Amino acid sequence: MADNDLASPLISSPPSDHPHLILTVQDDTDTDHNNHNGNHGSNSTHHHFRNPYAFLGSDGFTVPGSTTADPFRNHTLEIRGLYEWLKIGICLPIALARLVLFGASLLIGFVATKLALQGWKDKKNPMPKWRCRIMWITRVCTRCILFSFGYHWIRRKGKPAPREIAPIVVSNHVSFIEPIFYFYELFPTIVASESHDSLPLVGTIIRAMQVIYVNRFSASSRKHAVSEIKRKASCDRFPRVLLFPEGTTTNGRFLISFELGAFIPGFPIQPVTVRYPHVHFDQSWGHISLAKLMFRMFTQFHNFMEVEYLPVVSPLDNKKESAVRFSERTCHAMATSLNVVQTSHSYGDLMLLMKATQSKSKLERPASYMVEMATVKSLLHISSMEAVDFLDKFLSMNPDPRGHVNYSGFLRVLRLKACTFSEEIFAFIDVEKSGSITFKQFLFGSVHVLKQPLFRRACELVFSEYVSGENDYISEQENQFGESVRPAIPDLNEDEVHELFNLFDADGDGRISKDEFWTCLKRNPLLIALFSPCLLNKDISQDGNRLEEIV
Repeated sequence: MADNDLASPLISSPPSDHPHLILTVQDDTDTDHNNHNGNHGSNSTHHHFRNPYAFLGSDGFTVPGSTTADPFRNHTLEIRGLYEWLKIGICLPIALARLVLFGASLLIGFVATKLALQGWKDKKNPMPKWRCRIMWITRVCTRCILFSFGYHWIRRKGKPAPREIAPIVVSNHVSFIEPIFYFYELFPTIVASESHDSLPLVGTIIRAMQVIYVNRFSASSRKHAVSEIKRKASCDRFPRVLLFPEGTTTNGRFLISFELGAFIPGFPIQPVTVRYPHVHFDQSWGHISLAKLMFRMFTQFHNFMEVEYLPVVSPLDNKKESAVRFSERTCHAMATSLNVVQTSHSYGDLMLLMKATQSKSKLERPASYMVEMATVKSLLHISSMEAVDFLDKFLSMNPDPRGHVNYSGFLRVLRLKACTFSEEIFAFIDVEKSGSITFKQFLFGSVHVLKQPLFRRACELVFSEYVSGENDYISEQENQFGESVRPAIPDLNEDEVHELFNLFDADGDGRISKDEFWTCLKRNPLLIALFSPCLLNKDISQDGNRLEEIV
């Protein structure tokens, strides 16, 4: 040992001629699964297909791993256990009294709010103090509403910071109870969806809070909302501004990605966390109707609620910190307080979940269609609505209960014929070579093709190649469409060409206009591979001046 230095291995390597033992473990379950998916399952496992999108500059794509977390699941959807049934039976007479208290409190609060708003036209400025004093009646009514729902006492930890120190408050969002609580506790200005204004009774009370309305799908509306947040937060005469940066309700077991509206203005923020400790009844508003949730609240002896006011979080470097970093620090503080996991889910995932739940497919786990939209948006630069459109296309492929689509379902929806070329397209999406594809693979593969820099140029060149003379359309009668796709799939018969043509011909007039051609390929970007043969002899990176005309 004395002759050995620190770089010498503790265990010497065997001689080069020493025999090696190699064990190969085969998963019988996966093998059987592949065989059950038809012939393509076994072929895709043993054959290497070419990349049908290499002509666009694609070198393939990867799909991030999926999480099993479901931040929107209510864990007590069904009433289970003798204790819970007995409790509901005992509480039914009490529930009737609570319902009366709820209705009376809501009605009195509505009348008081109407009186406070009567004749007030200058709503861009703070509400006059005498009107705010009338609103105290409504605030007391909201505490009575909380009492009627079983929140007889509410445990608080910490205190609200003065308005001049933290003009913006952010909170996690689990149920419809938090807005009621904050109305009573803080009487803040809130940021809410435009649809809330039309709610009966409640819409009037929300307007009294000088609500900042926002349409989450409109960039101009979001920009205006941020401007209003900054304007009202900067003026001490306005109430503090309250936001739920998650943008939707969760089950409280996770903290999903934050929207940046509260953090862009750069004002100090006080985070507040809300918990609903429970054993038998999950009070979160997820996968459960409002009527059923209210009934369950009315039929509990007591519902527990804990509110914790956290230390104020201020932007670093004299307001020069980015909104993303500011939101991350705030989110981390709230997740630590709640002792929960942060995920990259967003409201877009809830949209995907609802779409999957409403589909006719028999799904074991609709939550498997969530893709953590916050990450997807940053990687693929697509909107939630675009992701929902791709899910709609995927669901039409008739996925199995596990959420997997096989080769035949894939071909049927894209109007393709079983052949080597179609197998290449399917194999491109099937990154795991399992003989079936998931929605996440379909989404990432489709958007990968769509976002290729040469995608639009390729579409334009194909269309200009097959337009009908002086007319600006592709005609079915002159067999132009058949000429464009047969180089890829030579044995297409007339009926199969017609089916594929109808996919492009949105208005059914027997002609494909430039707009129809582009719209179809934007919704079905994988079909661009059909036209790759006609681009083999063309430099699609040139003539860029006229290629953008397609949009």
